[in-house]
Amino acid sequence: MAEVDELSKPMFAGLSDVSISGDIPVEGEINVPVGTPSHDDEYSTLDEPVKDTILRDLKAVGKKFVHVMYPKKSSALLRDWDLWGPLLLCVTLALMLQGGSVDSKEDGGPQFAEVFVIIWFGSVIITLNSKLLGGTISFFQSLCVLGYCIMPLTVAMVVCRLVLLGGSGMVSFIVRLIVVTASFSWSTFASTAFLADCQPSNRKALVVYPVFLFYFVIGWMILTFSPSA
Repeated sequence: MAEVDELSKPMFAGLSDVSISGDIPVEGEINVPVGTPSHDDEYSTLDEPVKDTILRDLKAVGKKFVHVMYPKKSSALLRDWDLWGPLLLCVTLALMLQGGSVDSKEDGGPQFAEVFVIIWFGSVIITLNSKLLGGTISFFQSLCVLGYCIMPLTVAMVVCRLVLLGGSGMVSFIVRLIVVTASFSWSTFASTAFLADCQPSNRKALVVYPVFLFYFVIGWMILTFSPSA
C-alpha cells in the first residue's frame, strides 16, 4: 500500500512549496511592443503599382549603361545584376545585323539566331572559364557585365549602318574600321575594369584573353556587314 500511495502522488507536488525570495534580483527585461507597424515595414515591391516597377527597372538599366560609358573599377554592375540590358542589346544588335548580303538568296533570318548563339554561348564560356580559374564572380553577374559591355559595339553598329547609307567605298570602310576598333577597345576595357577585382592576380591574362576574342568576333561581324541590295 505504501508503494501505491507513493505512485499516486503528483509528480511535481513538492514544487508548490518553493518560493522565490524578493531579495534575489531578476536580470533582463521583457518589453512588448505596443505600437502599430510602420508603413515602411509593410511595404514591399509586390504592393507597388506596375508603372513604378517598370520605371524603377528602367532607371536601374540606365544607370548601368552610364557605368559602361564611363568604366572604372566598380561593383555597380555586380551588386545589382540583371539581364534586361544584355537582352535588349543582344536583340538590337541581332536585328541590325539581320538581312546582310552574305547570302542574298535568303532573307537573313538565320543570322538573328546566329548572333544570339554567339553572344550568349560566348558569355557562358567566358563565365565558366572565369569560374574554373578561381574567379569569385557569380554566373549571372558575369553574364550581366559581358552583356552590358556590348553597348559600345551596338552603338558602332548603328554608326556603321548610317555610314553605309552613303556608299561602301574605301572611305566608308576606313570610317567603319575606326569606329569598330574604338568600340571594341572600349568594350574590352570596360568589361575587364568591372571583372578585374574578381579574378586571381596571377591569372588575369587567362581571363582577359577569351573576353578579347569574344568582343573581337562581334566587332568583326559588324565590320564585315554589308546590307543586301
